[in-house]
Amino acid sequence: MTRMPTAVTRRTVLGAGLSAAALLTLAACSPQPQLLSPQSAAVRAAEKRRFSSGNSVEVGLRASATTVDLAGTLAATWSYGALPAATIRATQGDLIRARVVNELPEATTVHWHGIALRNDMDGAPHLTQDPIPPQSEFNYQFLTPNAGTYWFHPHVGTQRDRGLLGALIIEDPHEPLVYDDEWVVVLDDWIDGVSATPPEIFAELSQGMSETPQGQSNIMQNARSSLLRGHAGDVKYPHYLVNGRPAADPETFRSRPGGRIRIRLINAGGDTAFRVALGSHRMTITHTDGYPVEHVDVDSILLGMGERYDVLVTLGDGAFPFVAEAEGKKARGFALVRTASWATAPASNVTVSELTGQVGTADQLAAAAEVALPVKDIDRQLTVRLTGGMASYDWALDKRPFNMAKPLDNARIIRAGERVGIDFVNTTTMWHPMHLHGHTYQHLGGGPRKDTSIVVPGQTLSVIFDADNPGQWMLHCHNVYHSESGMMTTVAYEK
Repeated sequence: MTRMPTAVTRRTVLGAGLSAAALLTLAACSPQPQLLSPQSAAVRAAEKRRFSSGNSVEVGLRASATTVDLAGTLAATWSYGALPAATIRATQGDLIRARVVNELPEATTVHWHGIALRNDMDGAPHLTQDPIPPQSEFNYQFLTPNAGTYWFHPHVGTQRDRGLLGALIIEDPHEPLVYDDEWVVVLDDWIDGVSATPPEIFAELSQGMSETPQGQSNIMQNARSSLLRGHAGDVKYPHYLVNGRPAADPETFRSRPGGRIRIRLINAGGDTAFRVALGSHRMTITHTDGYPVEHVDVDSILLGMGERYDVLVTLGDGAFPFVAEAEGKKARGFALVRTASWATAPASNVTVSELTGQVGTADQLAAAAEVALPVKDIDRQLTVRLTGGMASYDWALDKRPFNMAKPLDNARIIRAGERVGIDFVNTTTMWHPMHLHGHTYQHLGGGPRKDTSIVVPGQTLSVIFDADNPGQWMLHCHNVYHSESGMMTTVAYEK
């Protein structure tokens, strides 16, 4: 797919001939655009147009303080009752009714990551809803328009780096893949209640990483990755988890030799990319961020925070290491895959050659024909510059740190029906997983449909999407500490 030039209009021609002073005068006099609110009639109308199966799924989530056992280490944290929460399953077109009870000491929300849902149910505090106060509740209700692998987490402060997370699987009623079993695999990096709490980590990072004494902190200054083109992460996590369990107490997935397994991978981490491999096996990538791609066989896959990949694997006979290498951090999450009782379980530090084989990344993928966006002119082009650095920890977009109390300051304005292009220009020396709420874009040039994409240092990643879901939507880095620092903005629809 090639980018089509934006049409030249009389307005752009006239604007080109105006002096800088005249443009400033016009800008000062121009009325501020009127925006569609999350509770607007346009949002309700968009929900009515969505396909409905006529079925509903009732969900109960209770956010509360708890203690988790990490192979003998007891960690005080917050969760939805289990780590991760019980997987929510629905079928495409179902109505989800989720009652969320907040028993935490502070306000919270739930964001349904990747779902193109109605705007007022998106869980963005001070934008789409008021945060849920302590000892209060909120009822989320939305249709599920697209099948795929999604997840849910809070969107308040650094809460996402605690245990408040879970998988949301939307089944395709006409599933084209054939497999014998399905495993949902949630990857996470863990520090809460062990070395420090996420607010303490953020306070430490905010002092500036160049000022942090390496031997006495939770900050990591020597994480390096060639895949990520430099610094891999900021936080020194004591544990890396697979389905809530550390390597010393691994999850075991069981099947039979020859079993064809669909694995739904979710990176729910706060600051860690994972390179995932199954020892002695190749994997076939079938989906990313819920949308099908042309199938690609790989040895391992790189997932940034917030990304999801679905793969198919045909299992051998024995016991095999499932490894989620913490990219650049010299540590790993670990689980076992067992198809034979006689086989000796591999050690968690076993060498897995697939980790250094062909690594699957988004730039190798193409959207399946049935989900590729049709070729058309770009109506509106947005440029989003990723700015800031580790020394001062001043992450932002276009050097303007986001203010959650004023979420529409510096908003990017679009209109319903437009084909929108976004150029993510990474001017920093670190990678960033950029996430757009409420939409799935396509990487320019026929790439995959996604909602979260890695943008490495020095790269300009160009994507396109159709403005078909009115409201006010967040766009941000999915490193929880980068977004909390200010690497966030709003994409808002004009009336």
